[in-house]
Amino acid sequence: VSSSWNVGIINGLSGWTVSVDDVPADTIARRFRYDVALVSTLKDLEEDIMEGLRERGLDDSTCTSGFTVVVKESCDGMGDVSEKHGGGPAVPEKAVRFSFTVMSITVQAEGEEEAVTIFQEQKPNSELSCRPLCLMFVDESDHEMLTAILGPVVAERKAMKESRLILSIGGLLRSFRFYFRGTGYDEKMVRELEGLEASGSTYICTLCDSTRAEASQNMVLHSITRSHEENLERYEIWRTNPFSESADELRDRVKGVSAKPFMETQPTLDALHCDIGNATEFYKIFQDEIGEMYQKNNPPREERRRWRSILDKQLRKKLKLKPVMRMNGNYARRLMTHEAVKVVCELVPSEERRKALTELMELYLQMKPVWRSTCPARDCPDQLCRYSFNSQRFAELLSTTFKYRYEGKITNYLHKTLAHVP
Repeated sequence: VSSSWNVGIINGLSGWTVSVDDVPADTIARRFRYDVALVSTLKDLEEDIMEGLRERGLDDSTCTSGFTVVVKESCDGMGDVSEKHGGGPAVPEKAVRFSFTVMSITVQAEGEEEAVTIFQEQKPNSELSCRPLCLMFVDESDHEMLTAILGPVVAERKAMKESRLILSIGGLLRSFRFYFRGTGYDEKMVRELEGLEASGSTYICTLCDSTRAEASQNMVLHSITRSHEENLERYEIWRTNPFSESADELRDRVKGVSAKPFMETQPTLDALHCDIGNATEFYKIFQDEIGEMYQKNNPPREERRRWRSILDKQLRKKLKLKPVMRMNGNYARRLMTHEAVKVVCELVPSEERRKALTELMELYLQMKPVWRSTCPARDCPDQLCRYSFNSQRFAELLSTTFKYRYEGKITNYLHKTLAHVP
């Protein structure tokens, strides 16, 4: 890093300005240079690093190299940021933020076998440990614009992967290397960055090659197979079609990779959207059970609406849960409880359906802490041990008692919850 590392905020388009015509370029993005942001972060953590060395009984004068920093990267759209009484320049009404968090710092002292952790972020999901790198007025669905702005970020990150940073910490020059883990993306963003089709695709998973039909037949046994390298290879096949196949055959060969992956992400499950997606599913199951859907085929829409309003009325009366237009995290958390299922069961006529519904929620609540927790082995070891068992029983219930909903279809997050959390 150059000696003048106090480079301030730079124009996020750095060099791309010619290609963006309809919006004044200097308003569209602001960012820090990636290396500069990391230096500034390590300087912020200087005391923690020195204290970590002391606590581990390491002589700080001998620890000058062998430092490893693990960085979690995150990127998400920030919805509607329109000016309410606007007079400013015309910019898109949506924004995207790319940020990173230093997760841990380890050091391998010379002559030692094991690396020693000297800093671990205690609250890795808190806004206090999250450092914004780039803010842009872009709609996250505008792929071209997003790639234009994040292109330089990807380039800088690639350069840093290969190199070492030498920085004065505690009065001595020390050498750091960085590992970047792109785990802070929701499914929509992962699909966009990794060149996969959008989330309604028959290839329902960002972690494995399963199709929706396969995932509903075999709910629990899938291993994580997708990777950034493989996606790049598949894109090349998609682009060149070396076997001169038809569009359908080709698509099946590349498993839905039909754009060029441009940023590496790590396979993860986004807990908030998992909550929301599964709560939406349960909400629909509740309606169907109130209307005894398992006995009917294709009831008219009016009838379904009636079930829904009965459910909303009951939830509002007994749990003070107001209906929402679109499922959100808070509603999801309050819906997925023992109380809620009890209240819904009051409206379900048959005893055995009530039992099944209660068991489904029981299992779900057993499983949930595992993917909500930062460190399940530490926070909920029992639920972690039982997870595979619980998810198998859950899948069994869905494919027998609730067969009317899961015949040949399953939602993306239900698939991930059952197949990939274990």
